[in-house]
Amino acid sequence: MHGPASSGWLLVALCAATGAYCLLRMRSSVEEQRSAAGGEALMGFGMAAMAVPAAVFTPPAWVWPGYAVVFGAAGLRALWAARSGRHHLHHLVGAAAMVYMAVVMAGSPAHAHAHGASGTPVLTGALLLYFTGYVLLTGVRLIPVVAVAGSGAGAPAVPLPGQGPGADGPAAAAGWGDRPELARACRLSMAIGMLAMLLPL
Repeated sequence: MHGPASSGWLLVALCAATGAYCLLRMRSSVEEQRSAAGGEALMGFGMAAMAVPAAVFTPPAWVWPGYAVVFGAAGLRALWAARSGRHHLHHLVGAAAMVYMAVVMAGSPAHAHAHGASGTPVLTGALLLYFTGYVLLTGVRLIPVVAVAGSGAGAPAVPLPGQGPGADGPAAAAGWGDRPELARACRLSMAIGMLAMLLPL
């Protein structure tokens, strides 16, 4: 959050690109995908705006309470949606982290934006642990799974059904915006961005 310019711009680029991809995912024919993608696009663009280096732009004081209200509303929406799917709880934690960072920034003096702000160590630590675990688990889930044909050494690896090139499976039939691995990579990028934003707190 408003750290060195070079890392700040990299974080802005990562979050903005993720937000843009999530906007494209909103064209999905699957209602659940559209709903999740909308919340993730809001998160991506919100994180990108929050990561802009302070040397370029220091937002006015009213911006931080605005962030808290917007992401508080997003958190309530995620909590309501969690009745139908457990994965919405991740959106709830992300929205809560954004509210927390906005509150910390609102309560910090102007010079703290350039050098990091001071949040509550226990809460910051808990969020860092959550997002670190999420990054590691999601990264493992993105590793392609292959089955070995035969038990001998040097046997060729054979993709599981529906995973090989040209395979006719749900992923092949779905549009590129509906592919679960791309949505997972999108969430992974935002979780990495969240870790980078939480570290200076």
